Amino acid sequence: MVSSTRFLAWAMLCLMAATAPVQAEAPAPSSDARLLQRIQEAARELDYSGVFAYQQGSSMQSSRVTHVFDGKSERERLELLDGQPLEFLRKDDEIQCLLPQKHAILVETRTARDRFPGLMIGGADQLMAHYDVSIGEQLERVADRDCQVITLQPKDGDRYGYRLCADSESGLLLRTQTLSPEDDVVEQVAFIALQVGADVDRKQLKPRWKTEGWRVVRTSLNPVDLADLGWTVGEPAGFRRILEVQRSMGGKPDVKQVMLSDGLAAISIFIEPYGNGNKHPQQTGPGARGAVNVVGRRLGDYWITVLGEAPTGTIQQVANSISYAPAAARRH
Repeated sequence: MVSSTRFLAWAMLCLMAATAPVQAEAPAPSSDARLLQRIQEAARELDYSGVFAYQQGSSMQSSRVTHVFDGKSERERLELLDGQPLEFLRKDDEIQCLLPQKHAILVETRTARDRFPGLMIGGADQLMAHYDVSIGEQLERVADRDCQVITLQPKDGDRYGYRLCADSESGLLLRTQTLSPEDDVVEQVAFIALQVGADVDRKQLKPRWKTEGWRVVRTSLNPVDLADLGWTVGEPAGFRRILEVQRSMGGKPDVKQVMLSDGLAAISIFIEPYGNGNKHPQQTGPGARGAVNVVGRRLGDYWITVLGEAPTGTIQQVANSISYAPAAARRH
């Protein structure tokens, strides 16, 4: 049987990789915003199939994605091609995370985090307050397709910069690079082979494994007001709260999650009881993998995990801002 700690790790991986965007309803007011919105719409509305590589430092992982849209509904299959087998099947808002080594399926309702080749969490116009957008004068070449270079330079040190390359024909994002304050590439993801259009084979949406008899674990999501429960979570400049839920993860029914976003980057805060058989890291403090920074800390009877695609200082700032006042203490 899988331990709750290891299963929680799998659940966290599925949660980070299998969530998707909130679409903006209002039209973007500027030409730069319209260009970014076109990238988002292409990821949702086009049929495409391809292999992309995700690089973090010296580590690289490849994945295969197939996406189709019939005008009303999206279907998508994402398969990791390196390391331990892992596969995601999505139909609109429901994502199934297939764990063949565990003979288990985690079922998750998507929240508000996008993944490649999607881009944004909110509307494109929201980004203009936090990033300066510039368009390259010359086309580049990615996966044998011409693409337009778009640079998003942050206006402060609370977030990373991004260098994008969008297909000049379809608008689909072909490559994204996350940039440090020194303009170094922290991580990048790019297609290495891609097919776009009606010729995409829909048979590629079928899972590789036969899942009859596999254990099905459904992650429950219940809205919660953490302020009413005594929790305070600070928000870095430009970030706003877009999600507050209590979820079950890895056999733990009482994990609270807050998600903050500036429209592009996202930071998640997980709050869970400390002890009672739950295992937590022996050391607190920051850790990193590529552009994702993580800070863990104990706060009384709770363990706090803050992670997101933001500089270490921003993640630490959020972790330090979290406080808890039980109801009894607040009455005095």
